[in-house]
Amino acid sequence: MELIYENSFVTDKEISKLSKAVEDAHNKLVNKTGAGSDFLGWVNLEYDKEEIERLKNAANKIRRDSDYLVVIGIGGSYLGARAVIEALTPSFKTKNVLFAGNNMSPDYINDLLEFVGDRDFSINVISKSGTTTEPAIAFSILKQKLIDKYGKDKARERIYVTTDKEKGVLKREATQEGYETFIVPDNIGGRYSVLTPVGLLPIAVAGVNIDGLMYGASQAMQKYENLLDNEAYTYAILRNVLLKKGKNMEILVNYEPRLHYFSEWWKQLYGESEGKDGKGIFPASVDNTTDLHSLGQYIQEGQRMIFETVIDVENPNKDFKIPVQDDKDLDFLSSKSLNEVNHMAMEGTIKAHVAGNVPNIRIKIEKLDEFNLGWLIYFFEKACGISGYILGVNPFNQPGVEAYKKEMFKLLGKE
Repeated sequence: MELIYENSFVTDKEISKLSKAVEDAHNKLVNKTGAGSDFLGWVNLEYDKEEIERLKNAANKIRRDSDYLVVIGIGGSYLGARAVIEALTPSFKTKNVLFAGNNMSPDYINDLLEFVGDRDFSINVISKSGTTTEPAIAFSILKQKLIDKYGKDKARERIYVTTDKEKGVLKREATQEGYETFIVPDNIGGRYSVLTPVGLLPIAVAGVNIDGLMYGASQAMQKYENLLDNEAYTYAILRNVLLKKGKNMEILVNYEPRLHYFSEWWKQLYGESEGKDGKGIFPASVDNTTDLHSLGQYIQEGQRMIFETVIDVENPNKDFKIPVQDDKDLDFLSSKSLNEVNHMAMEGTIKAHVAGNVPNIRIKIEKLDEFNLGWLIYFFEKACGISGYILGVNPFNQPGVEAYKKEMFKLLGKE
């Protein structure tokens, strides 16, 4: 992976001014002395080999038993898994993993039930407490569907629970009913949990090589463990310098449609980690070149509070040549590869946006595979922790998420 940025927007002097803040942030992460230090298990993530083997066996059983696995969860309980599955499986391949419990739309749940129909399916419900409203509703509906279809005893064998190791409504039910259970680590918050059983079970069911994913993350962990020569820290610095210059919106840009849900995962990671105490950079995303024909106008000429971070995937899994064009106005495309044209669109867009006073940071990876995606996940997580501490917030809590729940519960008559 390589980090590239325009030094016309951020100078070496401005970067060095934050060196003390970065050192302090690094020490808080390494020594677990900063705010939210109880949730730093992802920094040096260690894998229980027996647990991973049990997880793989469960994934294989689900694939044998079921046409579909329905993953029930919201926020970090589903976004990481969906990001990886969408990124690493062919765009038009029918996915064997479906998602519920991330909204309360009756149309959505009815569409899901109708789609599942008479097909065989299993459930993986993911919730630390079991009381989060959206997953709790979806679980009760889909559990009843399983019971009606298979009977209570057989339904138990199709319910997989990922929850707290000791307490909570879901843990109690899992113990009473004998559901196979995986643990949400106590020391890892939801948005940092994709490389735990929270994300790994559905990812494995989708046929993704989780060993490759974890290996990529482990290599990134080693690469970014030191204070100096650390591109994850450089990214964190750049974001904070640009924020001081009035660039308070960051747009994550991709040129690969498969990365759409990766952007959704990234938005939660940074939005929930930094958006508090009246601070933070607003995270947004675009899918290019599609959005160049809509939001591209605003980015080029709208208010100048934006900077962009571009994920540059160097090599596609498969490329092809554009046929020779008969029309002379299109002849410039003849015999070029589609990847070449896509990259020239990216290069041209970066030049245009930089000229329009939109700073660009580029994160270059070789290709979209398990290793590189695992690396990228860890890169963004490590940078997020550092960036949040530089900003002066607790990057590992989310008190504002409770505000809507309190108002909703009042309206629903819950005491």
